[in-house]
Amino acid sequence: MESELLKIGPHVTVLPVVHGSGDFAVEVRRVMMANRYDCLAVPLPDSFREMVLDQVMHLPTPSVVLQRSLPRYQTEWSEASDQDSEEFDNNCSYVPIDPCQPVIGAIRTALGERMPCKFIDLETSQYEVHTRLLPDAYALKKTNIEKFAAAVLPSLQRSESAQWERRIQEMAWQLRELSVDYKNILFVCSILDWPWIRQAFNDRELERPEPEDVSDCERMGVDPQTLYFLLGELPFITQLYEVARSELESDENLSVDGVKELLISARTEYKLVHGRRARRITPKLLAQCLKYARNLTLMDGGLTPQLSTIVTAAQQVAGDGYAIEVLEKAKEYELSAEIGLEPIKMAIDQAQLPDGDVCGMVSRLPGPPLVWSQLQLIPKPDKDQQKEWKQKWNPYSQCSWPPEDEIIENFRQAVFERAQEVMGADLAKTEKFTTSVKDGIDIRDTLRHWYEGDIYVKVIPPNRGKLDAAVMLFDSPADPRDYPWRTTWFAEHKDESTLAFYATDFSQEPVGPGICLANYGGALFLYPPVAIPDIWTDPRLDFTETLEERLLAAACMHSECKHIALVSSAMPGPGWRKLAKRFGKSWVHLPLSRFSDSTIHQMRMVHVLNGKEVRSYAADFIRRV
Repeated sequence: MESELLKIGPHVTVLPVVHGSGDFAVEVRRVMMANRYDCLAVPLPDSFREMVLDQVMHLPTPSVVLQRSLPRYQTEWSEASDQDSEEFDNNCSYVPIDPCQPVIGAIRTALGERMPCKFIDLETSQYEVHTRLLPDAYALKKTNIEKFAAAVLPSLQRSESAQWERRIQEMAWQLRELSVDYKNILFVCSILDWPWIRQAFNDRELERPEPEDVSDCERMGVDPQTLYFLLGELPFITQLYEVARSELESDENLSVDGVKELLISARTEYKLVHGRRARRITPKLLAQCLKYARNLTLMDGGLTPQLSTIVTAAQQVAGDGYAIEVLEKAKEYELSAEIGLEPIKMAIDQAQLPDGDVCGMVSRLPGPPLVWSQLQLIPKPDKDQQKEWKQKWNPYSQCSWPPEDEIIENFRQAVFERAQEVMGADLAKTEKFTTSVKDGIDIRDTLRHWYEGDIYVKVIPPNRGKLDAAVMLFDSPADPRDYPWRTTWFAEHKDESTLAFYATDFSQEPVGPGICLANYGGALFLYPPVAIPDIWTDPRLDFTETLEERLLAAACMHSECKHIALVSSAMPGPGWRKLAKRFGKSWVHLPLSRFSDSTIHQMRMVHVLNGKEVRSYAADFIRRV
């Protein structure tokens, strides 16, 4: 049942919408299917009618119908008019054929229901945009469109534009004319125009304005890489709306559920691109990302997250690599088909036409004004750049990146400390409580002797063990074909370890000029640093068969302490224990699962610089983890 609030006459119902909103497009379709209308009126000039109707039939392929502005002839010279003359001569207004535009959705539904469509806006050569910030359209999920419009009404202000006044008068006049021939008209218009159209419609002294001369309309396709600047919703979410429509599934909550689908799809792409180097994007991590995005959205006063908010949340929770995949996936739209139109490249308020000319672009269905934000993301280099960087690489000069050296040395120190705790725990004993709880109550022994009524406490003696070597096996068993780069690095100063490792081939992944990226498979740390022969060419270690065994044997050979810290996913087996016994050593095992995935992911990345001079600008190309 229709609300009287939205009726401006006995035969006309107005549906005020926010342009570019998928939620409003769904609401418009629901209203049109729930009520009987015999005519649809839309706020577009009649010059657009033929091409817009034709292009709507080609959905889900997006396109534009544009109209070039006629030049303005100035009767009086002014400095401003002289400066803007070229801009006026090179402007276009356009109608985005976007599935998530409420007006386009209304036309689409009307065509399916064989309902006549009337284009009733004023013909204007130089179109002037009228828009402002509005409440989030997601509120429609909790309220109806009548209450939404009523809540927005007190904040609406009349425009001071003379063209806007003439457009309001023209649309009101046209609605009066249509009321003669049709008995139940639905008019879909901007929520910013609705009160003034209602007022003009009931004005007895309403006069029809004169239309302007306009140029012929043109239809054009859109470059897939620039769809983000055309569509009201994210291209990926627009695609979800179309898939749901074609499969007759519910699309009422896609404005938010689509964000979840975006993060999951980006995770799949992230794994394909980064392979072994990709960190695990678990359901818990995705939940944290969604919570982060929700909080940022609420802080901005919205209900539906914007692209910048989603990418920022992904970056802060899972790192630059995943955030970039989220950004790329959000711009994907795979439903476009070839319809024989030359594509234009859309941008911010401008576009490059097929002939190469760049012109200003003004939408005839403008959504809320965009608020642009800056993201600190380092994009992926293209293949041509990578090829150029490879050619300029000097094979006789390489070094590490100091920030990564500091991170991995801190991790090595943490491994030493945890291993010493394990060594001390092995010497712990239990005794009855007398005057002090010592190192804490031993719950297990207290329960075991509960019948005695005594309390038992722990006594952990001072740890006298020392450590000077740690072996970290990130990938075990390791395939030698995956880790062709094997070397030994010596410390540059006293706070660094002697480091021997096997890793992926850094030359295959340049990330900047003189900067390449590799992935550790396993590493040996000796601290304090000592000068040792390269373990990969040392003949004394040729008895080993695998990469892991060579690292372990080198640790046993060069360590001066009895215990060696070993970080690996599995406990050392009989072979590794036999190897340690051969050198009179023993392993202090720390499961890899004790450390967070983000920490391990960060530890495994190693950037190789082509000379120390590269350190001055490396931070501009190395992505954050």
